[in-house]
Amino acid sequence: MKTMVTLLTAVAAATFAAGAHAADAKNAEALAKSSGCFACHTVDKKLIGPGYKEIADKYRKDKNAEAGLIKKVKEGGKGVWGDIPMTPNAHVKDEDIKTMVQWILSIK
Repeated sequence: MKTMVTLLTAVAAATFAAGAHAADAKNAEALAKSSGCFACHTVDKKLIGPGYKEIADKYRKDKNAEAGLIKKVKEGGKGVWGDIPMTPNAHVKDEDIKTMVQWILSIK
């Protein structure tokens, strides 16, 4: 009986975590859309800037990627993906930028 309760608890926790992750991803994607990010980016292909999947692939193993990308989104930049500059996004709240960057880095 104890084993069954432990198993059911583990399954419930995993289901909740998967559901929470999906909800977080939907929230982050909605933030990106409402912040204007989709004017230059898409999830899976280059538009003006790189697709989010391409960004995730490039930075997946970089332990400093999250902090660097948060800074890049906030301040803008040029040169990593070509000559077209990324405009600064100072109008977006820092916690929203962090949420979006974490979502982008989680895309596979």
